Formats: sequence, C-alpha cells, structure tokens
Amino acid sequence: MNWDNSIENFKNYLKLERGLSTNSIKSYEYDLIQFKKYINDNKINIHPYECTSEIVKIYIYNSFSDNKSSSSQARCISSLKSFFNYLLFEGKIKISPIDDIETPKLEKKLPEILTEDEITKLISSINLNNEFGQRNKTIVEVLYGTGMRVSELIKLNLSNIFFKESFLKVFGKGNKERLVPLGDIASIEIKKYLDLREKLNIDPKFSDILFLNRYGRQLTRSMIFKIIKDSAKEANIRKNISPHTLRHSYATHLLKNGADLRTIQLILGHESIITTEIYTHLDTYHLEEVLKKYHPRENYKY
Repeated sequence: MNWDNSIENFKNYLKLERGLSTNSIKSYEYDLIQFKKYINDNKINIHPYECTSEIVKIYIYNSFSDNKSSSSQARCISSLKSFFNYLLFEGKIKISPIDDIETPKLEKKLPEILTEDEITKLISSINLNNEFGQRNKTIVEVLYGTGMRVSELIKLNLSNIFFKESFLKVFGKGNKERLVPLGDIASIEIKKYLDLREKLNIDPKFSDILFLNRYGRQLTRSMIFKIIKDSAKEANIRKNISPHTLRHSYATHLLKNGADLRTIQLILGHESIITTEIYTHLDTYHLEEVLKKYHPRENYKY
C-alpha cells in the first residue's frame, strides 16, 4: 500500500473512529503530506510499513533545524505518532518508528483576552451604516455572548436558535451537540440582522445558515477573522486578537463575575475541565480580591 492510500485510510479512521473535526483532520493530513514529500524528494523508496526510526529522526532534524517554533515541532511529531500508532493498531507494523522520539516541551502561554471596556469599544467601532455593519456587529455579539468557536458560528443554523427558550443548539468538535445560553443582547442583535438578511438573494443550499455573505452563502472562517481584525483596528485595540479571543474573554469574564468552572466547561464544550482551568490564571487581581474578601485569615485582626 502506498503513502496516499495509507494517509487516506488514516483520515477515515480519524473521522469515523475518533470523531475529529474537519480542521483537525486537515492538520494531520498536512503534516503527513510534508513527510511524504520529504520521502519522495529524497528518493527514499519505502512504503509506510517500512519506515524506520532513523528516517523519521533525520526528517525532523532537517525540517526543524531552521529554528521553527517548538509548537510546530510538537504538532508534526504528534501527527506522525498518531499515524504510526494507527498502523500499529491495524496490525500493519509491529513497532512504531517514532516511539523513542520525544515531543518538545511547550511553554504554556495564556491566551490573549479583552477587557470589558475593550469589548465595548470593539462593538461600538462597527459602522452600522455599512451594508453588512449589522451582520458584523451581530457576529461579534454572538461570539462574545455565547463563547462559540468560529467553526461553530459559521455553521449555526436558524433552526437551532430558540429565542423563546433563550438558547442555541451548537455542534462542536467531533459533531458533538450542546446547548448554549443565548443572552438578551445577542438575541436582540440576531433579530435585527434577520430583518436585513431577508433582503439577500439567498442560495437555497444555505437557507438555514444564519450568517451569510453578499451572495447569500455561508461565510468562511477567514471572513470572520477579517471582520474581527478590521473592527479591532477601528477601535484602536493593539492586541493581536481573533474570534477565539472573544471566546477566551467570554469565559474569563464569566469566571470573574462568579460563574463556576463546571458550568463554563459545559457551555464551552470542553471535554476536560483541565482545559477550562486555564481561565483561573487570567485574572490574578480578581482572584487576589476574592481571597482578601472571603478567606478567614485575611480578615484576622492582630
């Protein structure tokens, strides 16, 4: 079996057996295609089942000797490990050639967030006189008001918005369904946008998709990124932000204002609460104030 067939079978495994998202599968595929390119470019005539530890080590050394980030190295090694573990699982190989290769340790970086004032500035900066101003404002309000991922936002269906019950039905990673609370402000902005949306010449294929482009079709991830970047520039916000920044800000502000981690985990759709715990590190001033206010020894009078 050649590299193309093995990679294609691996992709099917990731989708059907592990339930990974399309974007995650594309990341794995990219790394494997780069490895296959190295094999072909160097005229190394081997099948995937014949790959040795030495070949993998030389590839990693050659690929990352130009000071690429440790996160890029880690992702590449992780992709190769998953691929060869899949071949091991399928009984195609007896030993993984990457078992003895260590993944570089990553420095944990706290995500960028916006303050509540910056959120207000961001939303206020959107020009509602623009043809798609209301749509763009609604996108920001929904991202910040629900904590949705951008991949979830672009696929949000009208039929999954329940205004009366104040929640959205969202399909997250691995197509896992969850219910997300819909606040009053986000709800009002969606209704305003729907009045304008009706005037579009909507492609029947996307009739149930909430956010559409000028051609009546589903927006892309890159378009959402551009909307956020342009709005930040208009608001004179110098932080390097993205749609995910609004998700981080949403969770941090919930925690700051008293929400518990378990609830935030459920709303965000995190599989593990360990992922959610990162938000406890984002507002140390607030946590210090909580300690001073509630811990008995902090109020002890000498």
